[in-house]
Amino acid sequence: MKSTILRALAGAAMMLLSAAAMLPACKSGEKGLQYYTEAHPYEIVQVQEPPQSNAVRNVILIIGDGMGLEQVSCAWVLNRGKLNFDNFTATGLSRTWCTDQLITDSGAGGTALAAGVKTAYSHVGTSPDSTELTTILDKARALGKKTGVAVTCHFADATPCDFCCHNDYRYNQEDLIADYVDCGVDYLSGGGLDWFTTKRTDGRDITKEMAAAGYNVALTEEALMAAELPVIGILSPDNLPVAQERGDLFRHTVSRGLDLLSAAGGERGFVMMLEGSCIDDWLHGNRIDLAMGELLDLDRTLGDVLKWAEADGHTLVVVTADHATGSLTLQDGSLTEGRIGVYFASESHNGIAVPVYAWGPGSDAFRGIRENDEWGRMIASFVQ
Repeated sequence: MKSTILRALAGAAMMLLSAAAMLPACKSGEKGLQYYTEAHPYEIVQVQEPPQSNAVRNVILIIGDGMGLEQVSCAWVLNRGKLNFDNFTATGLSRTWCTDQLITDSGAGGTALAAGVKTAYSHVGTSPDSTELTTILDKARALGKKTGVAVTCHFADATPCDFCCHNDYRYNQEDLIADYVDCGVDYLSGGGLDWFTTKRTDGRDITKEMAAAGYNVALTEEALMAAELPVIGILSPDNLPVAQERGDLFRHTVSRGLDLLSAAGGERGFVMMLEGSCIDDWLHGNRIDLAMGELLDLDRTLGDVLKWAEADGHTLVVVTADHATGSLTLQDGSLTEGRIGVYFASESHNGIAVPVYAWGPGSDAFRGIRENDEWGRMIASFVQ
């Protein structure tokens, strides 16, 4: 009897060992955690916010695609407990659902911010019934202000299209790219040259059409830095290189845009949308190292924007996200070492509310919990 029990226990033990051997291996670390350490922390800017009573001449909207509070928290640890985000004096929360799905995409999520209207999944710049929407850039242009967009993705991606184009389906890339010819935006910077030329099936070269429409077409950073408005900088075949490879390219394109738009806008001012687009891409891929590289680059760019806005004194800066991605949780790490241990629960978007940050004259209005379209209308109300 005793030997039978021992044999049964031994057999059970072997089954458990065999089952354990068949379990998927952890990506890194204990319990499936991915660990990442930032080797190059940086100092953040110190800025004095202008008085709330100052007139708002310029509005800068910054979108971190896929950037929830959890992603910002991870970046804060990596940079040893400090981010340029820390300068913001007003914060809120944005609910991101769209009209036909609880979990939005960047088309509907970005359109809500661009036009102040909730729309259906995959729509860019159109309402659920396909009506073309007036965006914050359209409003600015009608008021005589200058307008700009600078992103790290290709121009056929959803968020820049939310502000510049109109289509019921974000993956109609050929039609969307053609919309840029007549978009009227003064300063455009991003990637995606192939979407203008070799990826097209209709034989059109949209770069030539944009030049015929009066745009200076810059295909290198050097050309963009030398060009005048209106200009489109198409600086890579697809998305810009990853943050760890592109250096300060995005920061340079943003600074150039600020200089050109402020000079041309004068007292009437400008409205500009900036996007850290590829945070989302690498969260979809569950690559915490590359996602954090993109977010930290956005934070450094944010520092440049805040210093510029401080000197100007009449600029409202708003930062938010279209949605969060990856169902990320911060489970381990070290502030002193700049190390995080994270777990991804998905490769998709999620429905958790995302943060809203505001700085500058008018920022006091950006507090509380609102729908993303409400925040879009709030931002547009300062375009006067």
